[in-house]
Amino acid sequence: MTGVLPFTEANRKIVTLFYRRSLKLAYSWINRRDLYRKKAVEIRQQFEANKQLDDPKQLQHILKNTESLLYKYRHPDPIVPASRPGGTKFERNLHPSLDKPIPGHY
Repeated sequence: MTGVLPFTEANRKIVTLFYRRSLKLAYSWINRRDLYRKKAVEIRQQFEANKQLDDPKQLQHILKNTESLLYKYRHPDPIVPASRPGGTKFERNLHPSLDKPIPGHY
């Protein structure tokens, strides 16, 4: 990961990406809504604690630490929404193709 300056658009995008990945990871591990909500609030508090960080070296250290934690706690079989690629309903009921059929003997 390259050096990211605090309070920039690049920093906001990376932090947002890590926050969303953290929530999705917690959702994959916790299947009860009440426990997931508690964990989501805890994750939000951790991100809010470092919101006003302005030292680039410290920011770089925290981003690397967050990335390593996300990798360490990744789920072997994450939850994928049913109609998304990799989900159970992805391309289940496709509409017939309007293209000409490929000629050949079947």
